[in-house]
Amino acid sequence: MAWLHGLTDYIHGLAWLQLMIDSFWSLLSAGLQFTLPLAILSFIGGIIVGFITALARLYAPKPVKWIFDFYVWVIRGTPLLVQLFLIFYGLPSAGITLDAFPAALIGFTLSVGAYTSEIIRGAIISVPKGQWEASYSIGMSSSQAMRRVILPQSVFVSLPPLSNSFISLIKDTSLAAVITVPEMFLAAQRIVSVTYEPLILYVEAALIYLMFSTVLGKLQNRLEIYYRRYE
Repeated sequence: MAWLHGLTDYIHGLAWLQLMIDSFWSLLSAGLQFTLPLAILSFIGGIIVGFITALARLYAPKPVKWIFDFYVWVIRGTPLLVQLFLIFYGLPSAGITLDAFPAALIGFTLSVGAYTSEIIRGAIISVPKGQWEASYSIGMSSSQAMRRVILPQSVFVSLPPLSNSFISLIKDTSLAAVITVPEMFLAAQRIVSVTYEPLILYVEAALIYLMFSTVLGKLQNRLEIYYRRYE
C-alpha cells in the first residue's frame, strides 16, 4: 500500500502545481492592473504632498506650519488600515461616497505624503548652511538657491529612503483588499474561496510580491549608481 500513498501524494503535488499555473496569470494580471498602478500613483501623489509638507514645515508661517504638523502627526500616529476604513466606510456617513480605488489612492497618498515629508525635510536640513550662504553671495534669491543648489544635493540624500518607501508601498497595497480593491491579494482570496487551497495561493501571491520588490530593488541600485556619477 506504500506505493498507493506515494501515488496519491504525487497526484496531489501535481494538482497543486496545476493550481499555481492556472492561478498565476490571474494574480499577476491583478498585480499589473491594480497593485502597481495604485502604488505608482500613490507614490507620485505622496511625493508631491510630502514635498509641499516638508517646505511648509520648514519655511511657512507658524499657523500654516501647525496645520501640516498636525497632518503628519495624525497620519503617522494612526494605522493605515484604520485610515482606509475611515475614507471608504466612514465618509459615506458624512455624505461623501468614493469608489474603492479612489478611496485607496487617497489613503495611500496621504500616508506616503506624511512619511516622505520627513525624508525630504531631513534631506534639506542635511545640506550645510554654507551652501545657502554661498548661493546668496553670488546673487541668488532664496528660491533660486533652493532650486539650483539645495534640492539637487537633497535628492541624493533622499533617494535611498524614498526608494525603500516605494518598495514598502508595493507590499502595503495588499491592505486595499479590505476595501474591495481587486488587487493581487484580493484576487488570491477569491481563488482561495473557490479552491480551498489557502497555503498554495498565498505563497504564490507572496512570491509575486517578492518578484516585484526584487525588480524594484535592482532598479533602485541602478538609479543610485547613475545619480552617483553626478553627485
